Amino acid sequence: MGKNLLRISDLSVEEINDILNQSQSIKDGKIVVNHNNKIVANLFFEPSTRTHYSFVTAEYKLGCRPIDFSPGSSSLVKGETFYDTVRTFEMFGVDAIVIRSLQNEWYKELTNIKVPLINAGDGSLDHPTQTLLDLLTIKQEFHNFKGLTALIVGDIVHSRVAHSNIAVMKRLGMTVLVSAPKQFQDKQYTYVDFETGLKQADVVNMLRIQNERHTTKSTMSAKEYNDKFGLTKKRFGLMKPHAIIIHPAPVNRNVEIDDAIVECSKSRIFKQIQNGVFVRMAVLDRVLKK
Repeated sequence: MGKNLLRISDLSVEEINDILNQSQSIKDGKIVVNHNNKIVANLFFEPSTRTHYSFVTAEYKLGCRPIDFSPGSSSLVKGETFYDTVRTFEMFGVDAIVIRSLQNEWYKELTNIKVPLINAGDGSLDHPTQTLLDLLTIKQEFHNFKGLTALIVGDIVHSRVAHSNIAVMKRLGMTVLVSAPKQFQDKQYTYVDFETGLKQADVVNMLRIQNERHTTKSTMSAKEYNDKFGLTKKRFGLMKPHAIIIHPAPVNRNVEIDDAIVECSKSRIFKQIQNGVFVRMAVLDRVLKK
């Protein structure tokens, strides 16, 4: 995967499976990975809980020394550019930098940065470690990908998770169905009726409405969204007996998923969070070895 992890499309199928296998081995205690005293800077230019702090947790578990960057108390408020901020951390001598930004393809500004970079989310385009942890969760359940059907539901056009997952799931031999309100559709995809898709899916990937990325206010209320595109108790009954539910979180309870379903028998939402630590340990191990 080179010294960086910037796009999920940069990884071959073999590399994806290698990362998933390593993540599982770390989780099972079959291998111990250590990078004592290496310094990793976490530059999150937008809010995050799961991605940010699972990276921090992964870094501690690897024996690294994390640095957490706070945009609101940094020189960004004085007018410093994104590039100069990242370059500054490179000059500090850190061993790797994890970055999340609302800007699409932020890494194109950083082509002369020599320290390894990990994309923790760029705009609405890519979220490679989220996709990897989703795949690990699916693999733990079904042991392979080929022949599975995934249904991805929600705010597709603004979702980096949707864009990452759709592309890589197809590469791995999965059938991907997509369902969304018209205002949240990305025109490059074909859409299916939500309930029809639910009956076919082995993996139901629900998404959050990304209000912070909308340029115009949603025309649907939370109740209307739940009525038409929420995974309600009634719709839950349409799912295959073996099907699972995943969600990148945070979850808007009683909007895209009813509260009673968030931790139901089919839900793997909190398992995904746990898997995120092991996936990020594996990814960090690979870039820190370079």
